[in-house]
Amino acid sequence: MKSRILFVDDEQHLLDGLKRSLRSQRNVWEMAFAASGEEALQLAAERRFDVVVSDMRMPGMNGAELLERLSDSYPEMIRLVLSGHSEEGLILKAVPYAHQFLSKPCDADVIKRVIDRSLKLKSLVKDERMQALVSQIRTLPTLPSLYVELTGLLNADRVSVQQVGEVIGQDPAMVSKILQMVNSAFFGIGHHISNPVQAATMLGTETLRGLVLSAGIFMQFDPKTLNIGGFTLEALHRHSLQVSRLARAIAESMGADKQALEDSLLAGLLHDIGKLILVQSLPAEYQQFYDQVNDCKAELLDAERAVFRVDHGRVGAYLLGLWALPDSLVEAVAYHHEPALSEHFGFSPLLAVHVADALISVHSDDAAVIRAVLDLDYLEACGLTDRLEEWRGLHNSLMTEAG
Repeated sequence: MKSRILFVDDEQHLLDGLKRSLRSQRNVWEMAFAASGEEALQLAAERRFDVVVSDMRMPGMNGAELLERLSDSYPEMIRLVLSGHSEEGLILKAVPYAHQFLSKPCDADVIKRVIDRSLKLKSLVKDERMQALVSQIRTLPTLPSLYVELTGLLNADRVSVQQVGEVIGQDPAMVSKILQMVNSAFFGIGHHISNPVQAATMLGTETLRGLVLSAGIFMQFDPKTLNIGGFTLEALHRHSLQVSRLARAIAESMGADKQALEDSLLAGLLHDIGKLILVQSLPAEYQQFYDQVNDCKAELLDAERAVFRVDHGRVGAYLLGLWALPDSLVEAVAYHHEPALSEHFGFSPLLAVHVADALISVHSDDAAVIRAVLDLDYLEACGLTDRLEEWRGLHNSLMTEAG
């Protein structure tokens, strides 16, 4: 079946331009064009669309209102904004409902590439129920102490954007959301950014205040609501930081460039974000999964796939891909337990995270950190088996430093 794409813009000449520039896609996409939010809702009620691409400033129903309505009624739909420089207030309203933001004028090849990438991501999560669940996620729970620290900084009369970025950089949920803002073009940036401090600097303190204090892009929550099957956010947070630091150290040992170092650090921080999605969204099923692993001694991935029809790596990667995070990070998160599935051999952030996760998790008894298995065949195929003892030494050094 062809994928169905819905384009929405109140300026007819822009819709006509899209029809002309995307004519070559008619063999792979079934496209519809709506001149208003109301018309778009009517078309969506008549047939199922995979992707909607909407303008923001439209008379009657604006883009933010349209995306909210579509998110509620058709949660599996991928929602993209294609707009000129809208006022920040309207953008903040769209942030919870838009997966990505493209700025006008936008080359047709860029539009095609973003849509094709978004559709390809569905191969990670084939189950439609899970696609809808992930597509609807607007924010993820943050560690309470970090949330309080961040809001305290942003409420202060004077604040250092460096401090703000450093706090954000300690929390997987905060990092993933703030990078959505800068890697997509929500505020006219749209670059490959993996450094939270750099991301915070590019957004600026006033925009960050609006995002955190007004738009509520980070979630304050009661920690008890996530204590399912012994899972705690604190344990997941501690493990993610440890993997992040070791992955970066492994990348350094390989002489990786600055971008690979930052990607390895960030991929380590985000590698288990899929667990957070599952435990937050499907608590009863997460308890069932936990019981299978602990009572029946089932393998982690087998148990996850039996209960959720997908594993946590692919769930996390699907969300990060929808949020426009770079392919190197999506790959590392998706396949950190099964790196050979990536068909990427040689050093990469994926390899760094796979090794770091396996070395660190073997010593953990936390319910949020089930042991990972090191793929020695993959290391051999990458020609890096001889580096394993060096990496074990890096792990021991980091653990000693941490006390």
